[in-house]
Amino acid sequence: MEENAAYEEIEAEFVALEGRLADPELLADRDAYAATARRYKELEAKAVRIRELRGHREDIETATEMLADADAADRSLLEAEIEAASAAAEGLEAELVELMVPRDPNDGKNVIVEIKGAEGGEEANLFARDLFDMYSAFAGQQSWRLEMMNAQNSDMGGYTDVVFMLRGDDVWRKMKYEGGPHRVQRVPVTESQGRVHTSSATVSVLPEAEEVEVQIEEKDLQVDVYRSSGPGGQSVNTTDSAVRITHKPTGMVVSMQDEKSQLQNRNKAMAVLRARLLQAEQQRRQDELSEQRRGQVGGGGRSEKIRTYNFKENRVSDHRIGLTLYKLDRILAGDLDEVVDALAEAERHEHTVGS
Repeated sequence: MEENAAYEEIEAEFVALEGRLADPELLADRDAYAATARRYKELEAKAVRIRELRGHREDIETATEMLADADAADRSLLEAEIEAASAAAEGLEAELVELMVPRDPNDGKNVIVEIKGAEGGEEANLFARDLFDMYSAFAGQQSWRLEMMNAQNSDMGGYTDVVFMLRGDDVWRKMKYEGGPHRVQRVPVTESQGRVHTSSATVSVLPEAEEVEVQIEEKDLQVDVYRSSGPGGQSVNTTDSAVRITHKPTGMVVSMQDEKSQLQNRNKAMAVLRARLLQAEQQRRQDELSEQRRGQVGGGGRSEKIRTYNFKENRVSDHRIGLTLYKLDRILAGDLDEVVDALAEAERHEHTVGS
């Protein structure tokens, strides 16, 4: 049976990894040990359920064989045992269907998030700050660490562009759904007539890329240095510490100016560049590079959106799955779990139906 063969392969690999983790030679190689431990953890939930499922199936088989010679009293007990074991087995089989969905290659990675004000002028920049505050609060609830990488403040205290790293458990798994255009409908602080305006900001969520995953040749880089500037373009530093890196083969440009050290800004810019190149390569392998990139970030136009935040109705609508919640205030305060869980469930259902 094909299913049983797949389960046997998982169990065999799990047992082999268990043995490897006790090998002193592996313990001496930190990177190899970490990779083995990650794979062991990936398989553990499947292996545990497979063993439990086998136990229930054996119980069913044994009880069924005993039924032939059982008296009335024993038959009743055996039938109850078969019913209970069958129900438990059915539940485990359903869990394994979900667990057998192909793993996202970026699971376990930290993420780099970039938020930009798009359409709507200064109101879009203020909304970009609201989104940053929302993700900051969400990160706090998840016990993630937020590391600012770059921020371009707008004249009224918003962000024209803000880049930050999130580090912690399940960061990619929970943040990957946030990439795309976000739309806001509210009365701007600059509106004297009380009219509702629609503005937008774009969010890019990139998995952090290790240097070994993305090889970048120095000859492919154009590095420019300049003085940092604040809102309105005024200089905020007396040295050329800001860095702009252009990746010549792709034309990707990354700028960093938050740090006073040119080296620190360069290192942060390289981290963002590697993340962008990794995402581009992953999308290219799926033959969907241009389509998926437009799908996530788009042009930031008001007609393109993954989610709408309506302040008057205290409503948030995620247009990808038709989810509407009347708790905008809680979501902006970082309570994103209900939205994330619904998106994850929709993705699992799509994989299950498609498999």
